[in-house]
Amino acid sequence: MPDFFEDVARKWKSFSTGRASRKSSRIDETAVKTAYARWAPVYDWVFGYVFDSGRRAAVAFLNELPPSHLLECGVGTGISLPHYKTDHRITGIDLSPDMLDVARERVRKDRLTNIVALEEADAGDLSAADASFDASVAMFVLTVVPDPQAVMSELARVTKPGGAVVLVSHFADQKGWRKWFGEKMAPLSSSLGWHMDFSVDRILGRSDLRLVDRRRIGPIGFFTLLVFERV
Repeated sequence: MPDFFEDVARKWKSFSTGRASRKSSRIDETAVKTAYARWAPVYDWVFGYVFDSGRRAAVAFLNELPPSHLLECGVGTGISLPHYKTDHRITGIDLSPDMLDVARERVRKDRLTNIVALEEADAGDLSAADASFDASVAMFVLTVVPDPQAVMSELARVTKPGGAVVLVSHFADQKGWRKWFGEKMAPLSSSLGWHMDFSVDRILGRSDLRLVDRRRIGPIGFFTLLVFERV
């Protein structure tokens, strides 16, 4: 199915007409909310399988930790929430109220009693106090936010020293099949403001986060899992 992603993008074109506009590398918050309001009802159907390996790899790492209070940044529709260990306590944040409505319904329907809160928030300006969480995770978030460094700073700030900051995303260091796959995904990913040309170097080299694990995941290694220790 060489044109799968182009086909899906065409079918759901009406959902992406409100996608974020770009000006001086910033994304208008209202446009982002409008775009995700359109995508919220079908997000899991379109992206659920495609990004499943990345989500599961991140959650699997976190499930190896002792019972913890975790922050999921960019929780979206809450598609990952049922996969956490029940002795973890999860706080999820997202910019989109419509995506959060889907997540809350998932929590209710699946009776997920370990979800502490699902809150509307800007990932680059969190209200949580310093060192509020034992670990934090951002799945497919860094390549869409207008200020990745601000998000990284916030993830580090709210994570306790010695805790883990876990990221998973696609980064622009691909060749062969991975590069071809990325090119096929471009029409669909652009409808949500994702930057397929995002370099991982933009989020490395921080003094407050020490990289302890980096590995490709998924059937063709298309995504990358990064695990940092909060220094």
